[in-house]
Amino acid sequence: MKLERLLGITIELMTKKRVTAAELAARFEVSIRTIYRDLDLINEAGIPVVSFSGVVGGFELMDGYYLSKQHFSIDDLSVIFHLLKGMEEAVGNKITSIVHKLGSLQPALLNGGSPNPIIIDASASVLEKDAIKPLYEAIGLQRIVTFWYTDSAGNVSERSMEPARLYWDRGWWYVEGHCLLKQAQRCFKVSRINHLQVTEDQFHPKLEMASWMSEESVQAIEVHLRFQATNQPRIFEQFQGQCTHRGTHIDVHTLFFSPAYALSVILSFGPIVEIISPEDLRQQLLNQLEAIRANYENQRRP
Repeated sequence: MKLERLLGITIELMTKKRVTAAELAARFEVSIRTIYRDLDLINEAGIPVVSFSGVVGGFELMDGYYLSKQHFSIDDLSVIFHLLKGMEEAVGNKITSIVHKLGSLQPALLNGGSPNPIIIDASASVLEKDAIKPLYEAIGLQRIVTFWYTDSAGNVSERSMEPARLYWDRGWWYVEGHCLLKQAQRCFKVSRINHLQVTEDQFHPKLEMASWMSEESVQAIEVHLRFQATNQPRIFEQFQGQCTHRGTHIDVHTLFFSPAYALSVILSFGPIVEIISPEDLRQQLLNQLEAIRANYENQRRP
């Protein structure tokens, strides 16, 4: 939802020195145009976002900017406060410090004032709790970690990693960093990590870490979709500002940053959507449908 995304972008800007539009677009699975509109709204809300061009360009909060009462109402601060409280159990000390700072900024938060109708649960699951705190400490100490990882297909592999950051998305924690086995940047779902060990070996952050999700490295896919004029609320919610209603159908021109994610979204709409372009994505969808059909045909055979 837009409110959650705006809050997420604001927190990204508060916790990072600089971030690119492409990184934010990939992070929140929206188009770069949407990110630009969101940043304009954040600016209009009184939070000064500065843009920088060039190879190391991106967006960051104006130097010297601090969170203050005049920019956030008690309800605004309540949303942020409850989000951080949900993360406190998982991450610990630093989050606790931020929670106390927000509490001193607006004491009503600590006193139970302004009951929050928005419930944001960012706490860790049972499977994640044993891994998050040591990962967080390893990032701060720049220590290599080792663990066994089970991927989505059930394959288990032993990994060594230079962890760079932890983030929470849609109910799950993830860790990003440089995988020494693959010699490339990788993202791991924390709940699939087992037997985690923080080693004594230190590492120096790779230069590529700051730019591996830069504008140039993310290849956006321009997609034209055509929907039957049914289930309109979900279409307009999924593709905000990208829909053209043409009476009998709805045309959507959007960007995806992963073919796999594009296909998962398209398949979720079932038969009411058609890929107009690009042709190779259309063919990938047909291949996937054929593989699904063949799988069911094989199951019927004695």
